Order: sequence, then structure tokens, then C-alpha cells
Amino acid sequence: MTEKKSAIRDIVIVGAGAAGLSAALTLARARRTVTVIDAGQPRNAPADGVHGLLAHEGISPTELLARGRDEVLSYGGEIVDDQVTKVSGEVDRFTLTVGSGDEIVGRRLLMATGLVDELPEIPGVREQWGHGVIHCPYCHGWEVRDSRIGILATSPMAVHKAFLFKQWSPHVMLFSGDQQLTEEDQIRLQALDVPVIDGGIDSLEITDDKLTGVRLDDGQVVAVDAAVVATPMVARTELFAGIGLEPTAHPAGAFIETEAFGQTAVDGVWVAGNATDIGAQVSGAAAAGALAAQHINTNLTFTDLDHAVAELETKQAEKAN
Repeated sequence: MTEKKSAIRDIVIVGAGAAGLSAALTLARARRTVTVIDAGQPRNAPADGVHGLLAHEGISPTELLARGRDEVLSYGGEIVDDQVTKVSGEVDRFTLTVGSGDEIVGRRLLMATGLVDELPEIPGVREQWGHGVIHCPYCHGWEVRDSRIGILATSPMAVHKAFLFKQWSPHVMLFSGDQQLTEEDQIRLQALDVPVIDGGIDSLEITDDKLTGVRLDDGQVVAVDAAVVATPMVARTELFAGIGLEPTAHPAGAFIETEAFGQTAVDGVWVAGNATDIGAQVSGAAAAGALAAQHINTNLTFTDLDHAVAELETKQAEKAN
């Protein structure tokens, strides 16, 4: 790090999750100078395993990221374990300040900061998050197949989760909590044979670190093997304000809008992964990172080509005079 403080990188990436590391690997293999800055707060750290990732089914999130880091480093990429505190500058000279006080400068910037799941304040939810408490049927549905699944209606998206999880188990129930169900939703739930359990949700019952039930306000405990929450998913966007990017609101949270290849409205800035696609799984985030990286490399290549042509024309003009 000390030797590279003054060097201007081709690309600086914020976030060493699936999107950031995939982009870094692609760019390092393209012989670009790449620095990845990571605060060590991966969204999926509590999960037992990564699912739906071809050839890596069930791998632990920690191991997946460790392998990714090793691959990036093997091609000459740099990884800085620190918190970015400020982002400023513009295309060809973005400056990122980290917690140590160092400044890292890059010609292009890729934000792969991910998102935060805002968990409901129900006792037991945070403790069981990623294990007994889940949110994504494609990430965890197989693991809870045919079990008793309780959907906690802590947001308007809960009914949607009930419809989806019914594909994995016939034993799905909806705890209505303080949510008012529409007549259409009630009819749909009835048609799918999903019982609605009325009453406020007090807490989750946990026995020997395993979820066993949902306790209602009246003291009744309903047995479940898994609980589902539809969490608001809010992209980590605080750092984007320094370069003029504002998040876009969404019924399920907030995200940064981009074009097809991850390019934002700010010249020289790309976003990949959950920061722009809040529903992306690890596989989708990794693919988006690689796609953005290809676009960034092409952008740099043709920028440098234009400069080279301009220099050549200047030299030819000077020679002609």
C-alpha cells in the first residue's frame, strides 16, 4: 500500500463481495491496475451457505470470498481492508479517503457496496437471521422444503413471499401481525390453502439455538420450522452523495439506477451488484460485476486511444509547420 499511495489506478472498486471481486478479477486479467477497498461487512455473512451458484453450491460465504480475494491477488490486483469515508473528484481522478487517512486515486470508479437488510425489531429475528429466519426462496427454499414455514407480515411484501414459498412447502402460514390484508390477497391465500394467523407477533421461540415457533401477543405459540421476513433492502449509498448520485426509492427498499452495463449518470462511475439490483443473488451479482468490468475496460481503452490519436495529430501538425 505504501508504495502505491501516489499511483493513479485505472480502477478503484469499493466493496469486495461477489460483484466487486468478480469485476476486479476481470480487470486484473485485462492487465488493469485495480484496487479494491473493503470494510469487511458482507451481507450474506450470517448465511450457512451460498446457493444457486453453479459449481459452488453450498459453499460458505466466507470461503467463497476468500477464494475470490486470492484469485484477484494472483493476477496483480490490490485489496485494501479499510472503510471508505469519503469519495470525491470526477472522471480520470476520483479520490477515495479511507479510515487510515490514506487517499486512493482512480481514473474510473466501481461501487459494489451492496445493501443492508433492515430487520424487523422482533426478538429472535436478528439472532436467527440467515438460519431459522430467511427471506429468499431461491436462496433458502430447498433447505426448508416441506417444513412448517411461517411468513411474518412485517411489510406489504409478506403476502408475495407466501405465494412464492408455497412452491417449496405445503405447510406455509401467514402471521398477519399489524398488516391489513386486501380482499384480493385473502382470496389468493385461501385459494392456495395458506392459513392466516391473526394477532400481533411478540417474539420467536428458540430452543437450543433452533427456531421452534412464533409467539403471539396473547401468549399462544405456533410451531414453525422456519420464519420468513420481507426485509426492506436498502443499498449502501451514503458514499454516493459525494459524487452526485442519489438513491431511487423502491417498494422493497432503495437502489442506484444504472444503464445496462452498470454505468451511472455520473461520468466514469459504475455500480454493480445489490447496490443497483437489490434482488440479485450471488450469481447475478458476480455476473454483473464481470459485465461492468468489461465495459469499464472498453471505456478506458477507447479513451486512451482517443488521447493517442490526438497526440499523434498534434505531432504531425507540429512537424508540418
